[in-house]
Amino acid sequence: MADPDLSDIRRRMDGALEALRKEFSGLRTGRASASLLEPITVEAYGNQMPLNQVGTIGVPEPRLITVQVWDRGMVKAVDKAIRESGLGLNPQTEGQSIRVPIPDLNQERRQELTKVAHKYAEQAKIAVRNVRRDGMDMLKRQEKAGTLSQDEHKVMSDKIQSLTDEHIKKIDEGLASKEKEIMQV
Repeated sequence: MADPDLSDIRRRMDGALEALRKEFSGLRTGRASASLLEPITVEAYGNQMPLNQVGTIGVPEPRLITVQVWDRGMVKAVDKAIRESGLGLNPQTEGQSIRVPIPDLNQERRQELTKVAHKYAEQAKIAVRNVRRDGMDMLKRQEKAGTLSQDEHKVMSDKIQSLTDEHIKKIDEGLASKEKEIMQV
């Protein structure tokens, strides 16, 4: 009876994992990646717009990102947004193209990035635990309403807990992988 709710719980936990992957892709690891600039927003036409909506982001070399700005008037705004993004990048403007060299990471910066990665992972774990709590509350309500027996409640709560454990394990594995990538010299 409560099986459709189990698929909803899995979907919500998978959403937390996907959000974590996106956060991790934005963490700089010393290699150029277009996803590094995706979270940056630019003041354009009176609004804040994502960088990928005012120009084309490319990665021609492992240590270089280029941004081909579509509107010549936006070049200064894009340059400013990249500088003020807190990523420690120093863009160079050449006409409508902006070159963003990716500098080597020093040990101190690597440790800061691993702390940020840990924070992202903890937020994802909290999200997964919140989904588990919602699922358990739903089971309690169904049992109280008489639509779920105690035995069914136990079986379903075990399934929800195993889903939670599975997703927490995936988060830990993702964190370990990202940490290894960041600390790689």
